[in-house]
Amino acid sequence: MEIAVCVCLVPDTASVIGFQDGRLDMTRVSEVMNPYDEYALEEALRMREGPGGGVVRVFSVASPEKKELLRKSLAMGADRLVIVEGPATPDPWQTASALRDAFAEVYGDSMPDMVFCGRRSTDFGSGEVPGMLAALLGMPSVSAVVSLDVAPDGSFLLVREIEGGAEHMSVGMPVLFSTEKGLNIPRKTSMKGVMEARKKPVDILPQTETHAPRAALSAIRPAVKRKPCHMLDGVDELVRRLNTHEGLF
Repeated sequence: MEIAVCVCLVPDTASVIGFQDGRLDMTRVSEVMNPYDEYALEEALRMREGPGGGVVRVFSVASPEKKELLRKSLAMGADRLVIVEGPATPDPWQTASALRDAFAEVYGDSMPDMVFCGRRSTDFGSGEVPGMLAALLGMPSVSAVVSLDVAPDGSFLLVREIEGGAEHMSVGMPVLFSTEKGLNIPRKTSMKGVMEARKKPVDILPQTETHAPRAALSAIRPAVKRKPCHMLDGVDELVRRLNTHEGLF
């Protein structure tokens, strides 16, 4: 059974993110695997450890320079890592298209039995990639999965969160799941896992086709800080301050 997991790198929430000369300052920002993608990878590993077995391949649209950061997925237990070269700051359409191209390169005419994605990334948080990728692959998808079990006939029984409740569904393979917080507790990497990850294969796929962005990011600007709040004693004080500071009355 072939299981694909899509991951991305996001800024560590412990990093200092600021602006320098009106531009985003990334010099003090470290990157980590998107936490929602860790739920996806953990669930894929649990599927492989079940009766069906299989191979877990991790795909990421990133620069090859990020290989060591992405190697964490191998340390957690994935079998192979595929880094897909793409634009420096791809929009969701470009990311989904690059992943679709990589799947075709790796799997040929046969698609993976299961694809796992995090529900959203913690940086831009659009949550568009899983749905776009499923559409490009012609594969059914279920989002915001919080519970997933394999039925005796090989289909999946799952629960997904909706506003004010939960949906209980069944679905067969092939299928794409986007995973929500609470689905599982991702395993920690061990020293043995880190050492074994050094020996696992990492494939780097060059970008074969340029996909035009559908929603290009033009700028990121710092939020305007709110002005200080002053508590006044009464109307007379308000009139005096408006006269003094604003030139009214």
